[in-house]
Amino acid sequence: MSTLELGIAWRYLRSRRGSRLLSFISLIAIGGVIVGVSALIVVMGVMNGLQRDLREKILIGSPDVRVLPYGEDLRIDDWKGLLRRVRSEDGVVGAAPFVLTQGVISAGHAYREGAYVAGIEAVGPGKEGVTAIREHATQGDFKFESSDGLQRGAVVGRLLAAKLNAFVGDTITVVTLGGTKVNRATGTVIPLQVQFEVTGIFDTGMYEYDNAYIYLSLPVAQEVAAMDSAVTGIEVRTTDRWSASAVAQRLAQNLGYPYRTVDWQEQNSTLFQALKLEKLGMGVILLLIVLVAAFNIVSNLTMVVTDKTREIGILKAMGMTSKSVRRVFLAQGLTIGMVGTGLGLALGLVVSVVLGKYKLIRLDPSVYFIDHLPVATEALDVIVTVLASVAIAGLATLYPAQQAAKLYPIEAIRHE
Repeated sequence: MSTLELGIAWRYLRSRRGSRLLSFISLIAIGGVIVGVSALIVVMGVMNGLQRDLREKILIGSPDVRVLPYGEDLRIDDWKGLLRRVRSEDGVVGAAPFVLTQGVISAGHAYREGAYVAGIEAVGPGKEGVTAIREHATQGDFKFESSDGLQRGAVVGRLLAAKLNAFVGDTITVVTLGGTKVNRATGTVIPLQVQFEVTGIFDTGMYEYDNAYIYLSLPVAQEVAAMDSAVTGIEVRTTDRWSASAVAQRLAQNLGYPYRTVDWQEQNSTLFQALKLEKLGMGVILLLIVLVAAFNIVSNLTMVVTDKTREIGILKAMGMTSKSVRRVFLAQGLTIGMVGTGLGLALGLVVSVVLGKYKLIRLDPSVYFIDHLPVATEALDVIVTVLASVAIAGLATLYPAQQAAKLYPIEAIRHE
């Protein structure tokens, strides 16, 4: 574009009577773009942050890959040989056995609570921590060392401990159906009851873990689940969680039947698919705001064409080509789009940083798994938003620019 074309475009954007301020209708068009772009950036950041935080919190107690058996018993008896095979696979940097069952927990009161009972190897030399759960002990540790000198301690989630009023040093009772017996006289089921000393409290920040999990040492969990020396499966940590799916497929092929693998995305596929769909839906809905702003640009330029018809006719009579007239209105529309996009980008990034840093919006962790609204702005989302906004603004100029370029000089000069 020539300097003349840009100068005319800037003059048409300004108010009349020689004012250097933008016209009110131009400000409205720019404001629409600002609102649309900033809303898109903030919402995309919130959706990314929600997905990232949920992923990180889920993987605190959930491994990258789980190796599980087929069959009705859902137990692995020869797990030591399987563990060696798993550790020898490419992409595996850590592996450990685990036991998972369910039970009812009480602390000597009338109140009882259902919970997951997980058995993992105690912290010590040569024991691999596949998950990050051991790093979240706020009281005690994951050595499971009870006061009697045995590893019969229990590490309880913070919320579960608060509900049971059981803290470090207290005793809890775990009731499970593992190894249940039937009373021959009455025919009633006698559940297994085992007492443990609370030796630690963990806090992951994720409601599901903190409210419903207790951890025991692996041999004790095998006793509670009545699995003898068997385990539920093998936990696997990979070099990169995004390669977990490929590692899981390779493990399943090499191990063969009766073993199967489940990676972290498959374990939580419903949740993450719902988040992706929600992010797409919110993006499409908020993009409509930018489209509304584009209609403002169309109406703005159409009014300018109507208002400046005689001036356009004079310019064309003086030798300005139709292409130059078209470029004048293209420059005007792109200026509105680029200024609105730039200001919207700045506003969206500032709001995102403030929301993420100061945690202004609090959430109920029992409903949303997290206690505040997280924000994680990704460069790709910002680039796509900016390009889409500028492209829509550019497309909005086509119709009024074409109408201006079609004007005949004589008819335009006679226009009233």
